[in-house]
Amino acid sequence: MKNHVLEGQTLDWLLSSAADALIIIERDGRIVLANEPAERLFGYPKQTLTGQMLEILIPERFRSPHVIERTEYFLQPRARPMGVGMELRGQRSDGVEIPIEVSLSPLETDRGLKLVMATIHDVSLRKRAEQALFDSEARTRAIVDTAADAIITIHETGTIERVNPRAEQLFGYKGEALIGQGIAMLLPALLQALPETRLAEGTRRELTANRADGSQFPVELSLSEFRLGANRMLAVMARDITDRKESEERRRSLMQEITAANEELTNFAYVVSHDLKAPLRGIASLADWLSQDYSDKFDAEGREHMRLLIRRVHRMSALIDGILEYSRAGRIRETSLRLDMNSLVREIVDLLAPPPEIQIFVGTSLPILIADKTRIQQVLQNLLSNSIKYMDKPAGQIRIDFEDQEERQLLLFSVSDNGPGIEQRHFERIFQLFQTLTPRDQIESTGVGLALVKKIVEMYGGRVWVESKIGAGSIFLFTLPRQLLAPATGAKA
Repeated sequence: MKNHVLEGQTLDWLLSSAADALIIIERDGRIVLANEPAERLFGYPKQTLTGQMLEILIPERFRSPHVIERTEYFLQPRARPMGVGMELRGQRSDGVEIPIEVSLSPLETDRGLKLVMATIHDVSLRKRAEQALFDSEARTRAIVDTAADAIITIHETGTIERVNPRAEQLFGYKGEALIGQGIAMLLPALLQALPETRLAEGTRRELTANRADGSQFPVELSLSEFRLGANRMLAVMARDITDRKESEERRRSLMQEITAANEELTNFAYVVSHDLKAPLRGIASLADWLSQDYSDKFDAEGREHMRLLIRRVHRMSALIDGILEYSRAGRIRETSLRLDMNSLVREIVDLLAPPPEIQIFVGTSLPILIADKTRIQQVLQNLLSNSIKYMDKPAGQIRIDFEDQEERQLLLFSVSDNGPGIEQRHFERIFQLFQTLTPRDQIESTGVGLALVKKIVEMYGGRVWVESKIGAGSIFLFTLPRQLLAPATGAKA
């Protein structure tokens, strides 16, 4: 589920009220916003952080791998902790490294700009506390015995040295039955899962554990090495994650069912629509034949009935074509090519052939995109066709405008007209499938066009909406990601 961020005061309040460091970055890794705790944690003034690459806050040896991880994260962003199973480290402006924990949350502004918010927590105190845990035998025992997680101390050979009360409860053994036994009786795969090299603090693993009654259950382990005299020891903190795993499995199963249902519905729409075309062609041919060969035998009422029959057959054909296009959008593999929007608009206007009383203007030069020509053409053609179809003024004017919103990484397009306008209560409805605002016998419409526009724009990661006032016309606006801009070809030497 996406988080929707309100811009301005709401975002400022979120950043200023947070106790932890918050940093918001764009897809390319540039820092958009940082709050005061982030400034204090990393020692940078806010104005210095803004616009910098996120990697300046990471030790240099980790920067290149982090760029790869960041890029992969933006492909499928979701709320999650960062670097599970790894120790994360940040770097202050003075070069000092600090241990941190990071949670990631994908954000999307009301205008479609994709961002990520990183919540950063300095765990220096906790790390020192964990180290101190093993510096004093008495203090260790007090803390370990009251810990909420199961804690098992094992020798480097795999022999269990000590367990806390929570471990006894979790695994179903008395402590004395475990001391001196191999860790394999509780965690069969632990030793095989451990690397031969030294473990980083807080290394995490997910393994299957055994209970005394023979049952198995999933656990998340936090592993830390320490030395007790000359002996190399391993502290294992175990947490039962059965509920979490069951929840993940239910969610995964539900998503599979939803995906299968969507695919089935899409295929159903395609097959049914395709199969309806054959008998419809027969009806259309028969109606045309009757209207031509028997026109002299019809009275006025009969001719009107034939006119309505042919008109409705053509409308049904257009509706089926619309359903086919709607079902194909997002399902058929797209072909992205260099697309000059100015040339495309000229082609569309020639195709639509608006009546002479309607003029179409292009207010600003349109960009060149890397996109599928058919899909972008469907968006503009449906918007222009609607403006032409519903025009109620003797001198109709339609205008296409474009704005490069570089700071928001968006391309904003608009198609405006001086037509009848739309009531605000219909703003959402008109983008739904099969919805029209006028009787179909008055104005030919399938109710598919704007729904198809919405589906295509959202498929590209954009957003479409309408602004209108009755009697004053309408403005249809849609955004596309700025990443669709074609790279400049450059000047020849």
